[in-house]
Amino acid sequence: MGHYEIKIKIPDESKEIVINLLNEIGCLGVTDIEGGLLAYFPDHHDIGELSGVISTFAQALKVADLPSSFAFMYTLLPDRDWNETWKKNIQPIDAGERLTIIPPWDKPQDGRINLIIDPGMAFGTGHHETTKTCLGLIEKLAGKVHKGRFLDVGTGTGILAVCAATLGFKEILAVDTDPLATEAAVSNSKLNNLKNIMVTQGDISSATGVYDMIAANLISETLIMIAPEIASRLNDGGTALLSGILVGQEDEVISAMTKEGLTLEEKIIDGERWVTLVFKH
Repeated sequence: MGHYEIKIKIPDESKEIVINLLNEIGCLGVTDIEGGLLAYFPDHHDIGELSGVISTFAQALKVADLPSSFAFMYTLLPDRDWNETWKKNIQPIDAGERLTIIPPWDKPQDGRINLIIDPGMAFGTGHHETTKTCLGLIEKLAGKVHKGRFLDVGTGTGILAVCAATLGFKEILAVDTDPLATEAAVSNSKLNNLKNIMVTQGDISSATGVYDMIAANLISETLIMIAPEIASRLNDGGTALLSGILVGQEDEVISAMTKEGLTLEEKIIDGERWVTLVFKH
């Protein structure tokens, strides 16, 4: 069996919704590349019908009020080329001071804290600016905060949960509404031999109790909507890492969080396009 490799050219801020749409139509895997995405489908798909469906993504981006510049092309890969092509596009990447994200087929890097992440069909390979920033912040803050309970909202591949567990947090809950994401998060927890990560399909309402750190790499509209739940689940003195916010939208998120009693500690601009915010309870 062969596979179609579809190269999609889109702005960074539109990638997450397109990844979700690709997953919904049977995509086998998505690679985040500079300027777009690489998506893979088995060749039993009718490429004409598939192209027609993918073409509608531009309208979905407009409805979501995201940049809708959109173009794609496809290539049919013989079966023997599939695994090597997929692996070639997933390269190790450094984050923070000591972290390296590696796929399971790569060798651990000496002198680094290796996080093994199989991207599967979920968002979060470590290549996106917001993910790298969140990883760096977890690393930086791990030595300064109480490493009790950690909540990862919208976990994707589970990369932030894996990072938190690797850096010493005792109890981690990772939640995501996408069943493909929770499947990937469970798999990646096992790849890293971590037994203290619980993965649940659902939104933040699935989380009970309070947490010492909450990470949510989501769009600003969602962060604003769940601001009361983030605040109510954050321990006294706890830290919230919020990312996935476009430059220009951060003031609304800050207003929503401060209204719930959180204090802004740090604002980071990621690649001139994205904002990550650090709040304290």
